[in-house]
Amino acid sequence: MNKFRNCWLMLCALAVFSCQPQAKVEKKLAGVGIPMQQDIEQKIQKHLSQLTLEEKVGQMTQITVDVITKGENAFVSDEPMELDAQLVLEAIQKYKVGSVLNTANNRARTTQKWNEVIGHLQKVSMEEIGIPMIYGVDAIHGTTYTAGATFFPQQIGQGATWNPELVRKGAEVCAYETRAGGIPWNFSPVLDMGRDARWARMWETFGEDVYLNTQLGLEIIKGYQGDDNDISKQGRVAACLKHFLGYSSASGKDRTPAYIPERELREIYLPTFQAAVDQGAYTVMVNSGLINGIPVHANYKLLTTLLKGEMGFDGLVVTDWADIENIHNRDKVADSHKEAVKMAINAGIDMAMVPYNYDFTTNLIELVKEGEVSMERIDDAVARILRVKYALGLFENPMDKQEDYPKFASKEFENAALETARESITLLKNKDAVLPLKKGTKVLVTGPNAHSMRTLNGGWTYSWQGEKVKEFADGYQTILSAIQQVNGTQNVVYQPSVIYPEEGNYDVDEVVDMKKTIRAAQAAEVIVLCLGENTYTEKPGDLHDVNISKNQQELAAAMAKTGKPVVLVLNEGRPRLISGFESKMDAVVQTYLPGNFGGQALAEVLFGAVNPSGKLPYTYPKYANSLLTYDHKHAENQEKMEGLYDYESFMEIQYPFGHGLSYTTFTYSDLKVNKTNIKADETLEVSVKVKNTGSRAGKEVVQLYISDHYATIAPSVKKLKRFEKIMLEPEEEKTVAFQLTAKDLAFVGMENEWISERGSFSVLIENQKVDFNLTEGKTFGATASLAL
Repeated sequence: MNKFRNCWLMLCALAVFSCQPQAKVEKKLAGVGIPMQQDIEQKIQKHLSQLTLEEKVGQMTQITVDVITKGENAFVSDEPMELDAQLVLEAIQKYKVGSVLNTANNRARTTQKWNEVIGHLQKVSMEEIGIPMIYGVDAIHGTTYTAGATFFPQQIGQGATWNPELVRKGAEVCAYETRAGGIPWNFSPVLDMGRDARWARMWETFGEDVYLNTQLGLEIIKGYQGDDNDISKQGRVAACLKHFLGYSSASGKDRTPAYIPERELREIYLPTFQAAVDQGAYTVMVNSGLINGIPVHANYKLLTTLLKGEMGFDGLVVTDWADIENIHNRDKVADSHKEAVKMAINAGIDMAMVPYNYDFTTNLIELVKEGEVSMERIDDAVARILRVKYALGLFENPMDKQEDYPKFASKEFENAALETARESITLLKNKDAVLPLKKGTKVLVTGPNAHSMRTLNGGWTYSWQGEKVKEFADGYQTILSAIQQVNGTQNVVYQPSVIYPEEGNYDVDEVVDMKKTIRAAQAAEVIVLCLGENTYTEKPGDLHDVNISKNQQELAAAMAKTGKPVVLVLNEGRPRLISGFESKMDAVVQTYLPGNFGGQALAEVLFGAVNPSGKLPYTYPKYANSLLTYDHKHAENQEKMEGLYDYESFMEIQYPFGHGLSYTTFTYSDLKVNKTNIKADETLEVSVKVKNTGSRAGKEVVQLYISDHYATIAPSVKKLKRFEKIMLEPEEEKTVAFQLTAKDLAFVGMENEWISERGSFSVLIENQKVDFNLTEGKTFGATASLAL
């Protein structure tokens, strides 16, 4: 026995040396985090002492529901959808599977159907293993795969509200309606940075800025999990932070390699996740791509040293779709699927979103028996999974019931979605105050996005790519029908001119009878031109050209030539370039992807019932080779130099980050700081007066930026550090106050640690500026380099 034990210890030591499995890592920056309850931790340890290796590996396995439904194969289910009792037994009884995700045939189901499906899975799981399974879905802007659910604007539109209260309310509604179907785990929020206008998942982010993303990310987590992180309470779900880490910093195309210096990774991409971990988010999903040549799913330094160690994350780390297989199939880092499993689990993965087979379980069991993966690593992973299941209250109540959620799809929830859509809509241009329009104006509504619920909602709506919206959302108003209701059908003519095909590539459109549209435009007083994109997400949304389509450009040019005022309405997930015709547009309104109530919200804005208050959460680019963010370096903005170059700037943009007009006007004055010199442990108090100098009430986002004059790492031109959305009546004035500390002035220095340096700074709010000095520097938490 001693001889066997010594051999086993040698194998474990070899695994630690060669594969770097999970070990106890010092937690340096842990904040509040997940509530750790002693009685639950004792129960978890009891489970670990009783579960077999096969049962433990099963807990780490997640399959998609199509695998266990009746149908011709694991990829296609029969309709109506029904579980296959034998396949369910195979998954749970034989392979001990602990988690299921997704929907069958990529389509929404009723809450009753979800109750039926998940109720059966929980019954079998409790009978066969004694541990509840955990079901997860991507409920991105509402509970994606549930018919009748309330859909809010997508995250980019929520970012445009700059309103944390609305973001939190949207998350509360989403959690409530998701749990009404018995689903306790939501693969949301996306905390990636939307810093590349080409990226197909930009609209799933809150935009390009670190601070804005962090603040709204915290609110969405509070909405899902509650302030107290008690996710066993009715109507709460476990949040899932994604995609850890640096997922959006690639080539502009989804799931492609990224090259990110550690300093940039820590300063730009890490803060949103650190704040969310400190808030107590229970789960994290991993970046599907590669960073500096290493698949993140196989990166021990990112998943274990950084996330579980330095950041103090005690929850569950789950893969994205088939991404352990991708280590072998796509990335060519592992020479077999078994080797890929070894790399991923030893790197720190706790649960594999497999999703279509059981090879993961077979391979992992063999790896443990061979000593390539330690039992310590397996037990750590299973403990994290059980911790989430206990936190959700699944052991006491494995299944929520639809009848316990009477507010599902209620008027209260619809009103919250409508209000968020209203505040998201961003007025980018309003030449000669062409907006708001007067009721009774003869309007031509045209463009491919004018009469489509699909384009208002975007992807992750009733299906993955959002293409099934028509059968589920016919009862809501498109832009056209909403304008007809507000302005009278007799005053509205509709000619689409450019349309999206029912099937095929999302980025294809075609022209239908442009001459007829031109004739209709000549008879109208105002043209509402609705351009943008069809639905997409992830790899199918990859772009070859960031310009808006040629057919839509031609339609815009034709409408401008009529001489009639043109109101350009943009309905898009990312900023498609419009510089070829923007100057000919009289007004430009950005709706993003506003959801089922976006048509109504837009019509209310166009005709003045609602005063727009949205602000851009990203920089709207003007040219394809100038896709920079607002917090760029000074070197991107060089002045004209005679004889060297004769253009004014390397960076020309269409509209700046934070831009958004109103039907009223606001003036700023009397920007003050309480002192011009502060020490590292002191607080700087900032105040500014804001007055509504127009004739109607309106909301304004007061944005505070900091500019560091000189630093050892080239500073950004400016960075957002605070914001507050306020309401002002005509002639009303408010003083808005903020507090800043030395930490708000910090950046990641040469040693990859957060530092603030003494020197001079400016506070910038609108057209106001005041300078101050930090008289001493400070280091905020020592970190060891990850040597990425």
